[in-house]
Amino acid sequence: MAGIRGRGAGEIGAIREIVLASNNAGKLAELQALLAPLGVAVRTQGSLGIAAAEEPHDTFLENALAKARHAARISGLPALADDSGLCCDALRGAPGVRSARFAGEHASDAENNALLVRMLDGVSDRGAHYACVVVAVRAAEDPEPLVAEGRWNGRIVDQPAGTGGFGYDPYFRLPEFGCTAAELDPAEKNRVSHRGQAMRAMAELLRARWGW
Repeated sequence: MAGIRGRGAGEIGAIREIVLASNNAGKLAELQALLAPLGVAVRTQGSLGIAAAEEPHDTFLENALAKARHAARISGLPALADDSGLCCDALRGAPGVRSARFAGEHASDAENNALLVRMLDGVSDRGAHYACVVVAVRAAEDPEPLVAEGRWNGRIVDQPAGTGGFGYDPYFRLPEFGCTAAELDPAEKNRVSHRGQAMRAMAELLRARWGW
């Protein structure tokens, strides 16, 4: 990584680079599409041999920041990370940062969804939202990280519908679309989702604050 560090601030020749603190192919494609017009190349942390960071915190912001700083520290490049999850009004924001492991550390989507439906059994308030926080740092010690947020409102239903998406999508109904997130066209989902909102806001911040 020393050769990368020596080139400074994420610029390789005329091309800027940023490390995505994730190995998720969907996130990579989405970020590449947003940043390509800025002349920014996105590399996953896995392609640089960087292991995933721990996510021990209680907020999306803290976890995203920890992941971004971890990737920047090892790569010597600017880094970007996100953290997201489902927040239910009646459950005081749960499952929140534990969305992927709500029913246990290695729980499946089906197990997480089953627990959520059980916890909301007989509860009239089904309001919920997906939240996403995206953080970018110029270096591991960056005192001014860029922070963008997205929020996608919906309601939790008892019966799943749709086969698209993942996580809680089959139970997350969108009143304005008259369907669940799992029934939504993938392109439309990327446009309106919490992650899509946050990623687009981050692209604007990179332009305005970093001059990218």
